Amino acid sequence: MKSISLILSLAIAVLLLNLASAVTVDFVETTPLAPGEEGTLRIGIENNLNDLAEDISISLNFRDIPFIPVGTSEYSLNELEEDDDESFLFRIKASFDATPGDYEIPYTLTYRTERSEEPITREGTIGVRVVADPELSYSIETATPVIGRQGQITLKMVNKGFSSARFVSVQVFPEGFTLLSDDEAYIGEVDSDDFETTTFDAKFNKESARFYATIEYRNFDNELVRETINLPITVYTEEKAIELGIIQKNNTSSYIIGAVVLIILFFVWRSFKKRRRMKRSRQNSERK
Repeated sequence: MKSISLILSLAIAVLLLNLASAVTVDFVETTPLAPGEEGTLRIGIENNLNDLAEDISISLNFRDIPFIPVGTSEYSLNELEEDDDESFLFRIKASFDATPGDYEIPYTLTYRTERSEEPITREGTIGVRVVADPELSYSIETATPVIGRQGQITLKMVNKGFSSARFVSVQVFPEGFTLLSDDEAYIGEVDSDDFETTTFDAKFNKESARFYATIEYRNFDNELVRETINLPITVYTEEKAIELGIIQKNNTSSYIIGAVVLIILFFVWRSFKKRRRMKRSRQNSERK
């Protein structure tokens, strides 16, 4: 039993020694990339062997990932002394349609030693992050923006950025109008290259109205972003709104006055005819 345990211990020790003694990737230096952006990827290798390493090469595999090499995707080195190291600088570019997130670029490292008949291959991956922020723009539309009337204010958010704005909420601070609905609205998510709207019921009080609001959302890194907007609202007097055709003139009073006048004229006409008939009747009686 002791001999078996000794053999196993020796085997494990040899395995660990072989794993430790190799040409390995020692460090990786990379920076986050935005979609469509170029950047650098530096890979350092180290010879941990008790031997000279020869015919060393390292290559990156860009298949099925949103990156392309700018220049070469492979470097080679004739030899690397024991306990020596070397680094290679790759230039890479993220695709314009790359979705923000974390990606792995596979690499293959091969080398020979004096004691190895076949090339030794080591494989692994290098992490690269694609980052982007939402880019929100704002506009408003109004319905029945007339002083003293009830109408609506619609806020439109357009995301021109490469990543979504998440957990979006809006809080309104009215000026020149009175909110008839809640002053806060929850939008949710505004996707990249998309838009969302939210509508508030309001009564307009004066021409110089403004839409003040605070927008809060979470970006790609889950950081809270707070933006303040201040947008003018065009409000019209009732006369101007009628002139522009925004609202129709209320003719109810005119109709009522016209109807009253017609009724009065009708009774005047009836009274006049009645007096004429009575006059004619008296004249006929006197002749007889």
